[in-house]
Amino acid sequence: MSFFKYGDKSIFYKECGTGEPLVFLHGNTASSKMFEPLMPLYEENFRCILIDFLGNGQSDRVEHFSSDVWYDEALQIIALTEHLQCGKVSLIGTSGGSWAAINAALERPDLFYKVIADSFDGRTLNSNFSDNLLSERKTAKANLQSRQFYEWCQGTDWEKVVDLDTEALLNCAKEKRPLFHKPLEEMKVPVLFMGGKEDEMCRKNLEQEYKEMAAIIPSATIQIFEHGGHPAIASNAEQAAKRIYNFILTE
Repeated sequence: MSFFKYGDKSIFYKECGTGEPLVFLHGNTASSKMFEPLMPLYEENFRCILIDFLGNGQSDRVEHFSSDVWYDEALQIIALTEHLQCGKVSLIGTSGGSWAAINAALERPDLFYKVIADSFDGRTLNSNFSDNLLSERKTAKANLQSRQFYEWCQGTDWEKVVDLDTEALLNCAKEKRPLFHKPLEEMKVPVLFMGGKEDEMCRKNLEQEYKEMAAIIPSATIQIFEHGGHPAIASNAEQAAKRIYNFILTE
């Protein structure tokens, strides 16, 4: 169990495996625990580093999340990478973690080797984002399986974490915050966009959005799986692990 200082707070991370460093970035309301069942697919080839973003999992709690949450998380990724002092690392972000990963690579391309952005909506939030979010969170908090997932990831204070995250995302949409702090055209790090056609938590035209983003990034590829839910890294676990291995180590 390890922590590093970020301002006056402590951020949790853990490591397993050996090889090229690969940092796993969880989505909103989740934590590094979501990746633990997947580690047998990665730890033979990668030095896997799992982080709990500030306010989540075993990291220190905060009074509120920034409405610019994914840029704030990008700064945490940069701080972790500098703390590790292991040279360039690759990033795999899923859902909200994808926005954080891309922002980190745009901000400090000198620190990152490759980026996998899995199961996220791309350049914009959909027009019904706020209504959909409120409905989804209300349903999830009333669902036993979802409540158990939240508690597994966050602990006994999961409901406060979820509420703070909901507030931040609603503010992000209300303030029309840019999801990326720099133009995608400035991306210097190769990116793999990954997702699934059956993912009901992502935009319906996900493949088209990925294609349009890939067209403006100097080095980008796409992997769309025919089946599986949200996120692709879990619902297509073995296929995703092989694709990520090839992208980082052989392409």
